[in-house]
Amino acid sequence: MRRRTTFLFIAVLWAVSHLVMAKGMKNHMKGKKPNVLVIYTDDHRYSGVHALGGMAVQTPHMDQLAHEGVIFDKAYLMGAFSGATCIPSRAMLLTGRQLFTLQGQGHQIPESHTTMGQTFGAAGYETYMVGKWHQDNASLARSFDGGATVMGRGVYLTDHFRMPLWDWQADGDYTRDNAYLLTYDEDDNEIRRPLNKDDKKGPTGTEIDGPHTSEIFAREAAQYIEDYQSRKPWMMYLAFHAPHDPRQATQEYRDMYPPETVALTPSYMPQHPFDNGHIFLRDEALASWPRTEQIARQQLADYYAIISHLDTQIGKVIQALKESGQYENTLIVLAGDSGLGVGNHGLLGKQNIYDEDGVHIPLIFSGGALQQKAQRSDALCYTHDIFPTICELAGVTPPESANGQSMAAVIAGANQQIRDYTYHAYRQHQRAYREGDYKLIEYVRAPDWTKKEGEFEAGSRVTQLFNVSADPWETQDLSPFPEHRERVSQMREKLKQKAIELGDNKESVNIKYDYWDYFD
Repeated sequence: MRRRTTFLFIAVLWAVSHLVMAKGMKNHMKGKKPNVLVIYTDDHRYSGVHALGGMAVQTPHMDQLAHEGVIFDKAYLMGAFSGATCIPSRAMLLTGRQLFTLQGQGHQIPESHTTMGQTFGAAGYETYMVGKWHQDNASLARSFDGGATVMGRGVYLTDHFRMPLWDWQADGDYTRDNAYLLTYDEDDNEIRRPLNKDDKKGPTGTEIDGPHTSEIFAREAAQYIEDYQSRKPWMMYLAFHAPHDPRQATQEYRDMYPPETVALTPSYMPQHPFDNGHIFLRDEALASWPRTEQIARQQLADYYAIISHLDTQIGKVIQALKESGQYENTLIVLAGDSGLGVGNHGLLGKQNIYDEDGVHIPLIFSGGALQQKAQRSDALCYTHDIFPTICELAGVTPPESANGQSMAAVIAGANQQIRDYTYHAYRQHQRAYREGDYKLIEYVRAPDWTKKEGEFEAGSRVTQLFNVSADPWETQDLSPFPEHRERVSQMREKLKQKAIELGDNKESVNIKYDYWDYFD
């Protein structure tokens, strides 16, 4: 009798949980499909949103999205095989595919990998793109019905105020000849002009020269929303370049963060304690070594300033939704593409698999179309889980080519987790495995190659173990202590096992060197 009662109790719980999930997926607008706005920021670490990390950065509009939606506190980039980590990050977001199943390193999206835009277009949405695109032209052209201002098509001046731009090209034909800059004339009118041989790389621009990329992209997105007349729902991919360096903002926002008042993070170090395999590259050359407290404070001040400026622009897009009456039927997703060092562990870039420095991203589901409000989840998830989640929330069938996992049941409260571990990789030098409270990072010394230097060896054979629940900034390496030896051993075995399951090998990502040839 007791066994029968237990069975009935479990059956009732199962039924109730699925009713809750079904209710959570239902749109409030009488069955009308929601609009979908995906806002993707660049080099924007988790703690770069005040409501998420509690840092001094001011982000009232992003905070409002967080307060009115669902925060995923443990969302991560799986990794990268290129110093430009935003390439695989965007490929994973747009295809819903994990790192080792992209085509190569993510530069190209093959036709067999159905993109987010294609999926929503096939489901009856008008699809639109504004901002940064880091994949091939062909995949951009087939992913959206239209777009506005596009950047990232091969010409780059390293300057938010002098950014080469293109108008949307339906045929994907983006060349230097049809690129332009937006500048101000002597009467402060905004004009466009073609690039010329005198346009040198910066950063040299200010708000006197032209509008900031964040202002341009937000303006174009807001204009699309304000002008929209079709009865079809829309899906927009709004990809900001901020807060990627150069960390430029208008004077108003720079004045908000006097460097001497900016507090350093718990993981600040003047210099990384060992060669992690990719210490010397463009991102790390943004400031001299050692990273003195003065340097680190300046870097953080600039980072916070460009984030606050970005936040204001995001606010303008949200305001356009509200003023046009579309907010209540719009699902908004805000995510960053990677973490960033900015002084943590002596690093400035994102070429690592520490949490805040490299892989921990902000992820918020919000908007009027989402029933759940003011919730936080500690469900482990990746960038490539975002696409299938949006599909389920919007009632759209995800493509078979996507292999991420939907988090819709977590949002609805039916599940607490969709994964019990995360795995991370950076080039041929770094791997990490996270389970429960602990994260293991294993570094190796391995060959590398550049056109300038030819082949050389880089990296160090180092093990790190962090209790990321008690030590989220990863300041205390526990691996040398006797009481953790067994844990390190067990996690190493799981790291190796998951590598095989996930397909972590040089053939999968088309690279010259395989991490596992140098791991012992």
